[in-house]
Amino acid sequence: MKILVYSMNFTPELAGIGKYSGEMAEWLAARGHEVRVIAAPPYFPQWAVFDGYSAWAYRKSEANGVTVWRAPTWVPAKPRTLARMAHLFSFMLSSMPLLLGQARWKPDAVFVVEPPLFCAPAALLFSKMLGIKSWLHIQDYEVDAAFGLGWMRGAGVRRFAFAAERWLLGKFNRVSTISGAMLDKARAKGVAEARLVLFPNWVDVSAIRPAADAAPRTADADADADADTGFRAELGIPADALVVLYSGSLGSKQGIELLAEAAQLLVYARDIHFVICGNGPSREALMSACMRLRNVHFLDLQPAARLNELLGMADIHVLPQRADAEDLVMPSKLAGMLASGKAVIVTANPGTELSRVMTNRGLVVPPGDAEVLADAIEQLALSPTVREALGAAGRAFAQAELDQNAILSRFEQELFRCVAGAETAPSTPTIESNA
Repeated sequence: MKILVYSMNFTPELAGIGKYSGEMAEWLAARGHEVRVIAAPPYFPQWAVFDGYSAWAYRKSEANGVTVWRAPTWVPAKPRTLARMAHLFSFMLSSMPLLLGQARWKPDAVFVVEPPLFCAPAALLFSKMLGIKSWLHIQDYEVDAAFGLGWMRGAGVRRFAFAAERWLLGKFNRVSTISGAMLDKARAKGVAEARLVLFPNWVDVSAIRPAADAAPRTADADADADADTGFRAELGIPADALVVLYSGSLGSKQGIELLAEAAQLLVYARDIHFVICGNGPSREALMSACMRLRNVHFLDLQPAARLNELLGMADIHVLPQRADAEDLVMPSKLAGMLASGKAVIVTANPGTELSRVMTNRGLVVPPGDAEVLADAIEQLALSPTVREALGAAGRAFAQAELDQNAILSRFEQELFRCVAGAETAPSTPTIESNA
């Protein structure tokens, strides 16, 4: 089968949203499919084009059986609303020649990843011209998020944006997204049940694993000890300290400022250290807020090769989310946190899917309440048995429901059905019903 992946973010070597497109493409190629990708030069989450790539030139590369074309894309240093729109528009325009250039190859399906929704019209036109199948995968509902987070305003603009989105969603042969709540939103936007697919983010449970599941120690015990404490040593954190870790994008949807407030409240607890790993628009402000806090440490986004080591450093993972965005996304970073076998605290309101998924697998506290978050961290710090139990429950859930091979195998079968013109399976289970 020939599959064209149209995904602005494509970075299989890094942790983040682009990793999923990259891992999916490489997995399909390893299964014998022909896979080509159209993407922007990697820039996320630091909003700067990576070294070795160009923001102004077309580039082609091949790796692990996947052919990747990179389209020139303007990347703003400060991604405010108008700059974001111009950024997305630049990729849409520059990628269209690459898209049309695949007509001679004639793929069996074009797989489009949102965001950005800007690319959906061109992908639909391409699929209609060639008589092939179209699939839209929604990682974030960017239209809802844009209005919910105040990036866009105005009743007329809102009506037009949602009407255009509804029309586009109705034209794809398949629409998939990453959680049950997000599937419900797709239904509310008019997507027929026969076209809906649950395609959650996954984790390689053999690569992300608790320390006890890692490979046996080598004869060089000193080297192994250094590996176990690598990040702690780099940051100057005592080996016996308790580490609270956030790893991911530092953007406005995360409500990341809550971590600075919680760290301030726990500054007296000398054995509790916060590590914030990631890049993004909110990093500078967050670092300023934590400037005088000796219990807070910062790391840049780490390559996928060090992700297991990073996640294993934590005693407690923290996942903050703003209340106005909590059911518009299912944070991709959660899968790795659960697979690491460490306790997780999330901020979410009762009744949201994030809250349901974490029931009996972690602690759930209200969004935006730093005092409650700090208290939850302190309580877990004093309860190693509870931390261990929650970590084990999260690991078991990741193994049962978020395993990479199981999820991608189901996706491959649905892709075959789509290309064959069949409808989806009679029912589409949610993550929590599977559990």
